[in-house]
Parts: sequence; C-alpha cells; structure tokens
Amino acid sequence: MDEEYDCIVLGTGLTECIISGMLSVSGKKVLHMDRNKYYGGESASITPLEDLFSQFGLPEPDGSYGRGRDWNVDLIPKFLMANGQLVKLLIHTGVTRYLEFKSVEGSYVLGKGGSKLSKVPADEREALASDLMGMFEKRRFKNFLVFAQDFNLEDRRTWKDIDPHNTTMRDVYAKFNLDQNTQDFTGHALALHRDDEYLNKPAYDTIMRIKLYSESLMRYGKSPYLYPLYGLGELPQGFARLSAIYGGTYMLDKPADEIVMEDGHVVGVRCEKEIARCKQVYCDPSYVPDKVKKVGQVMRCICLLDHPIPGTKDALSCQIIIPQKQVGRNSDIYVSLVSYTHNVAAKGWFVAMVSTTVETNRPEDEIKPGLALLGPIKQKIMKVYDVYQPLEDGLKSQVFVSKSYDATSHFETTCLDVLDIFKRGTGQEFDFSKVRHDQGDED
Repeated sequence: MDEEYDCIVLGTGLTECIISGMLSVSGKKVLHMDRNKYYGGESASITPLEDLFSQFGLPEPDGSYGRGRDWNVDLIPKFLMANGQLVKLLIHTGVTRYLEFKSVEGSYVLGKGGSKLSKVPADEREALASDLMGMFEKRRFKNFLVFAQDFNLEDRRTWKDIDPHNTTMRDVYAKFNLDQNTQDFTGHALALHRDDEYLNKPAYDTIMRIKLYSESLMRYGKSPYLYPLYGLGELPQGFARLSAIYGGTYMLDKPADEIVMEDGHVVGVRCEKEIARCKQVYCDPSYVPDKVKKVGQVMRCICLLDHPIPGTKDALSCQIIIPQKQVGRNSDIYVSLVSYTHNVAAKGWFVAMVSTTVETNRPEDEIKPGLALLGPIKQKIMKVYDVYQPLEDGLKSQVFVSKSYDATSHFETTCLDVLDIFKRGTGQEFDFSKVRHDQGDED
C-alpha cells in the first residue's frame, strides 16, 4: 500500500465505482478502497436473505421464503432509463459485457383522487387511450407530447413560439391548456421531478426530460426502464472490473483511518501505519463527515411479497409514482417492484421498495399511501437514510465528495453527479473515445 497513486477512491458505492472506472480508462493510476467486505456500499444488493434479515436485526427467515441464496435484495431501489446517462456510460465503457438487463414491465401513476393506478401515457396512442384524462384533455395532451418529442434546440421552428430558456414550464402548460391533473402526472411521472419547483423554472429541462422518457420507452416498448439481473449490486462490480482491466488496484475490508492533508491539500490516505500517497481523493460522504452537510432524509421500506402489486396487470416488475398533491405532500412517493424473474428473489417472490423524502418526524406514516398499494406484505424492513451534500467543490483540497442517493427511482441524478465530479477532478469532460472495447476480452 505504500505506493503513490494519481487518485484514491474511497467507498464502492455505484457513484464511486463509476468514477473509478472513468479515471482508470482516462489513464490515471487508481487505488480503490472500501471499509466493507463487499462491493456496493449503500447501493449494495444483499445476499443471502439471512444476511439481509441479520443486518436489520430481524429473526432468521423461515423456510417459506425458499433458498436464502436465491435472494439479492437492493438496499436502494433504482431503475435505469433505457436511453439515459448511465446506460450510455455502460455502453461506451463496455461494462455491458459483464451485465444482463431486463426491461421493466410497466410504469404507473396514482391517478386523480388517489384510488386507481393508471399506466403512464408516453406517446400519442397511449395518450388517447389513457383513463387519466377526458376526451378533450387527451387531445390537448397529445398535442403537447408531439411538441415535446419534436423539440430540437437547434431548430427554432420546433419551438412553437416558446423560448425554452425564458418561458417557465407553468406557462408552457398554460399554452397547451393542460389541466392540473395532467400537469401533475406529466411533471412527476414523465419528467420525474421530485416536487413542483420546476413549474417556475425555464421549460428546457422539463422538455428534455420528457424527450428522454419517450426515447427510452421507444427502445423496448413496455416501459422506459431497465433493471440488471441479480440486482443493482452488479453495477458497481461491473465498473470495478473495468477499472481493474485498466490497471486499477482494489482493496476491500480496508478502513481509511485518515485522509492526510498538507497545507489544505490532500497528499494521501492512511490505513493503520501505512500511507498511500496521492494527488486526489474521491469518496462518499461517510468518509469525510467534516466536509459535508446534511440536507434532508429519505425513508426507504423494503417489502417482501408473494404476489404482484394489484392493479398492475400482474406485472413482474414495475414503477409507481404517487404525485405529491394526490396525498397532500411536498414530495412524491416512489414504489418499485422486481421479482424472481430478475434473479433477486426465490421462485414466486417479489421485492417492492417504497421511498420518499422525509417531511415530518413520523417518516413511517409518510410512506403509507405507497404501502397501501402493495396488498399483503410478508416482511417490511424500514430505514431512514440521511442525505448529504459536499460543502465545497473540492478544487482547493482535491477531495471530491459525492452526493447521497436521493428518493428517485432512477439513476439520472446520480449520473449527473458522476459527470460533474469527473469534470471538476480532471478539468475536462469524460472522453468516451479513449475507451477501447477490445479491452477486457482477455479477462
């Protein structure tokens, strides 16, 4: 360990593993350490089931759950947008050779009145067939969708007299005469905003989010989402393999006792009596409590089911979004479902996750609308996670800290954080052309 590296990465969460792979591909000498014995950090998939129960202080599971080794349960629920940033990173870096994905079967939203699940309409045909809207509203929404899908920043003719940088999204909705209910599922189930602050911001971001949703849906048809077989823990391991192929060094079960600083600048990481010297450190918030601030909390509840979610046409996987206004909240509730068909549960079993941003001192009550959709639950595992953000950009200290995972059910915000950290750390955008796809065939 007494060597010198360009970069030391602490923690093997998904963010850190992606960054490690990107740095290695870019020619950096990387040492990657984790205090845990397993990959994934907070984004790990826990196997066998006995380990999951033990981790949360529960009695050992009985025989009704099948073989414990057939379970790979995610601690944080996330799907990949089929045309999103993470999939592009996976493809461009060649990590897809280590992974296999299945399309998520459906995307649903809790409709007006909060009594019925409806499929999220994402194209003109689905808009006209949707039970979320009346006939006249369907036609207005169809016109809006066509506008969003045809929008091209380089072609002003597609703007339809809307300046995307100066017109608010609230005004765009008004231009198309969309009612409040349509605005709710558009902003939260298609554009995937977590709250309504976007309404008063320039429309460009929301339009591009809707385009991403539609383009992702067109890739596979059932929904815009993908999920890896054997759970999300496969993603950090895939990027770890990429880093190793390009010369990265990995050490699990290796605590970082101290980030060594000189004159306000990082010079190494100490583990017991050894010091690995480096020019930069990349890490998750847990390694530098003095360099982060708590900005909120997320409640997540893992639910083990022996049946699909009612109202989803017996889907073996799906996402459900409960828009904030349907349940009198300031932030959405997210429900994700995966199953034995994804090799994350024993035959006939399902894993649902209900999550939301905590707003009160009774977070267990805040997810009740999501739990109510699931039907009978065999086992619930609840935990509140603190959410942290770095206090500084890291340019002076050269310690670059990632953000905690938010309540969303997709990886787009995580990828934006990854690309931003990489740009700050290297001073340049990630160059995908440096990735040679023949690398790794020998591995």
